[in-house]
Amino acid sequence: MIITLTPNTGIDHTVQIPSFQLNQTIRATDSAWGMAGKAADVSWILGKLGVPTRALGFAAGTTGLRMENMLRERGVETDFTWVNGESRLNTVLVVPGEGHSTITSSSLEVLPEHLIDLMDRYEKSLVDATVVVVGGSLPKGVPVDFYARAIEQAHAHNIPVIFDSSGPSLMAGIKSRPSLIKPNLTELADVLGFIPKSQPDVQQAARKLQTEFGVDIIVTLGEGGAIAVFEESAYFVQPLTIPIVSAAGAGDGVLAGMALSYANGESREYGLRHGFALAGAILKTLATADYRVDEYVELLPQICILQL
Repeated sequence: MIITLTPNTGIDHTVQIPSFQLNQTIRATDSAWGMAGKAADVSWILGKLGVPTRALGFAAGTTGLRMENMLRERGVETDFTWVNGESRLNTVLVVPGEGHSTITSSSLEVLPEHLIDLMDRYEKSLVDATVVVVGGSLPKGVPVDFYARAIEQAHAHNIPVIFDSSGPSLMAGIKSRPSLIKPNLTELADVLGFIPKSQPDVQQAARKLQTEFGVDIIVTLGEGGAIAVFEESAYFVQPLTIPIVSAAGAGDGVLAGMALSYANGESREYGLRHGFALAGAILKTLATADYRVDEYVELLPQICILQL
């Protein structure tokens, strides 16, 4: 069973607009609903393929109920800790040909007893877990060492952990030696203290972190593809030449592919191929972390992975 742990759950409402101007009425050309929260995105993505996952985390209010129903509609097993406040409702603004911006806020209110409840649920889920995916931002009331503790708890059961976060929580979590992290350049700079300027610099920096923390690393470079550094190998994943509708949630497709490789005992190259095919299919879809299965299948043979 693939377990996902999302402390800051939510839903994305993506609105496609021709342009953005203040003090103007902007008429949307399209809109869509998608999942929010990196780890929950993985459950939503894999649910569409019929892959069993169990989603844990904090949830609240009507947005939380809708988020849980969206997951259950895809066959995801849910076991959330219900807290005060409201799960996030994010607005993603997409301007075709220009990019996207996300307006987000954190309104979950987590108390100490909620933390205890979630970690108890998490401990029980680790009994039949094959891999854990944890990630996203931390809501009010959740300590910065939350991910570090969750990673250590999985280690106690010899369960691999895929971890994706940023800022102080990334810094705290990486010290607990997760199996894999997937930073973009900005998130990599959170750990390094600087942004690498070239692909060789990215590879060198990732190798240094891999050696220091024993963690495999996939650095996503947007339109520049990705560099993956594992214990005994390194790869460059060439970017796909496809029309991009929205990039929101594409990186979570990579997490989903890597989770499949761990859960099924497949190679890391298998995880890269499936992860970046999922990411490509998500790029072609307006809703965050959503995709068409046929497009994912079509992209699988197009993923070019070069050994470095």
